[in-house]
Amino acid sequence: MGKLIVKKFGGTSVANTERIEAVADNIQLEIEKGNQVAVVLSAMGKSTDELISLARDINPEPNLREYDALVSTGEQISVALLAMALLKRGINGKSYTAYQLGIKTNSSHSRARILDVEVSKINNEIQEGTVPVITGFQGMNENGDITTLGRGGSDTTGVALAVALEADECQIYTDVDGVFTTDPRVYDKARLLKEVSFEEMLELSSSGAKVLQLRSVEYASKFNLPIRVLSSFNDGEGTLVQEEKNIMERPIVSGISSIDSEAKLTIRGVPDIPGVAAKILGPISDAGIEVDVIVQNISAENNTDFTFTVDKSDAVQAENILKNTSDSLGGGSVEVDDDIAKISIVGRGMRAHAGVASKMFEALAASEINILMITTSEIKISVVIKKSEMKNAVKSLHDAFDLDKELDS
Repeated sequence: MGKLIVKKFGGTSVANTERIEAVADNIQLEIEKGNQVAVVLSAMGKSTDELISLARDINPEPNLREYDALVSTGEQISVALLAMALLKRGINGKSYTAYQLGIKTNSSHSRARILDVEVSKINNEIQEGTVPVITGFQGMNENGDITTLGRGGSDTTGVALAVALEADECQIYTDVDGVFTTDPRVYDKARLLKEVSFEEMLELSSSGAKVLQLRSVEYASKFNLPIRVLSSFNDGEGTLVQEEKNIMERPIVSGISSIDSEAKLTIRGVPDIPGVAAKILGPISDAGIEVDVIVQNISAENNTDFTFTVDKSDAVQAENILKNTSDSLGGGSVEVDDDIAKISIVGRGMRAHAGVASKMFEALAASEINILMITTSEIKISVVIKKSEMKNAVKSLHDAFDLDKELDS
């Protein structure tokens, strides 16, 4: 008896009919190995972005129920075309929308979370030799309305389906060869990692690495489902993301992530009293805005300056909220800086090694890079710097921690 493999292909992997034919060939080879296959697809190429643009041409802030109904249509095209390509090869491919399958979500339109996946129907079809081809990125709420899972949501669909089917592995196909020590587009010395732990991948994804959506890694970690990240364009073993193995030697730092899509907001001169942080961040949270790095400084006369970062798309809304908060607290000005980047080093080996932070700061200082904010966790150190210095910072840290070299070299 072969394995059951769930394969998820992203937008670049199905960007045109030529690429869809290549995906069909990939599936045929897997079947010829004696394995069973279920497939999850994203929309073709940039079609989701085009649908979003159409929605915003009508209304810059569209009704989210109708927004989801519109942007979910792209995946229906790609799954139907792939099913046709499989049938042409004598493989019984069959397309399903998330609605037909029964992927149930909450009602948070445009950023819904999966609650349940009903797989009894396709499980029976898989046993009969059918290859189900399922729309990623979407589900339905308790009212039967279409919902979408947010940017990169097809990764989560693939993992959730693999968990529900009790698959042996979930394979995520992208336009890169796997998970690298850093973004190869930022530094050409980036090295492909053969294996990454769930914990490290969670930290990398949350810090800006775009290979896997954060929620998909959370889901896989919760149910201990191995994910293999592969390229649709090149052959190779890719990167296996799985539960940490008890190995004797670990690299101190496994990877570096960088992101320049955040903005830094500062509220000046608010009273330094108990509960002030909650009064500042409470309204931000109530608006559904996620806060990343936080720094609170004590200034003169028992006042404090409070700084945090958010996604750039939320910066204007967050600024307006902060101005109201500052007025109510008797604070000072609100400042916004979107010319920033965040650099994070991640590695399980940090737990057993002292001096990692000082080495990071020394490398940045040697490159004359000023640190604006710092935050740490058990296996991650992040700094906020000027956006113009991002690439130089990544290169400096990559070299300082010898990430271009294998551990045993």
